[in-house]
Amino acid sequence: MSTIQAFILGLVQGATEFLPVSSSGHLIIFQTLFGLTQDNLLFDVVLHVGTLLAVFIYFREEVIELISGCFKIIGRLFSRKNRKRRVDQEERLALFIIIASIPTGLIGLILNNYTDTLFNNIVLVGFMLLITAAALYLSDMYNTGDKKLRDMSPADALTIGIFQGIAVIPGISRSGFTMASSLFRGLKREWAFKFSFILSIPAILGALLLELRDVAGTSLEIAPMVVGMVTSFVSGLLFLYLLNKVVKKGKLSYFSIYCLVVGAGILIYNFAF
Repeated sequence: MSTIQAFILGLVQGATEFLPVSSSGHLIIFQTLFGLTQDNLLFDVVLHVGTLLAVFIYFREEVIELISGCFKIIGRLFSRKNRKRRVDQEERLALFIIIASIPTGLIGLILNNYTDTLFNNIVLVGFMLLITAAALYLSDMYNTGDKKLRDMSPADALTIGIFQGIAVIPGISRSGFTMASSLFRGLKREWAFKFSFILSIPAILGALLLELRDVAGTSLEIAPMVVGMVTSFVSGLLFLYLLNKVVKKGKLSYFSIYCLVVGAGILIYNFAF
């Protein structure tokens, strides 16, 4: 892999990890175009580290709240006095992230057994992009909710977590599906954006741990890895700022057009040629 290819793939990862157009699907498309048929799992892990760092930086205040909430929950388990205390916002955030992460983890473990099938099928990517397009379009058309963290229920968190788990399939956008499901459940657009990406932290960490088991013994030149990670980090931050503005304006349907065009294009090309 050349440094130019690493730069392009890092840019693709940084953009598509956050924009609701499926990062895994686009990486498969570009790796196919570049003729990178060898195992690129280690490089994919490096790219995900870059975008995960971008999430930590962009949502640093929420990450601190999440960590604090986790410690408070642990404190409740070991202190009778703390158990009687009213649940605060930090604890609610931590609880809902935990609840949402459970179905995500279970679905991810099940689909992990089909990794070779899922991640080597560009036709599947095309079909799943069409599903992503439909979810984004409908979420814009039918969202009128104004729920914030204090208004969320465990059922809301569980539903969003299920949608995130399904997004393991290439072509299904994780950010698109979690934001769409948040909007379907009546969450306010700003909070749907925040919850979607805070929820991505344990999901990405879990995926990285699973992938790290399989990268032992693999190698890649240092230069492509550094270029890819830095590019995915910087571009990830930029696209988070962009997506935040788009979500607040209720324009997720713009991305549905893109997913529709790309998904249809993949299917037409593969079935026609």
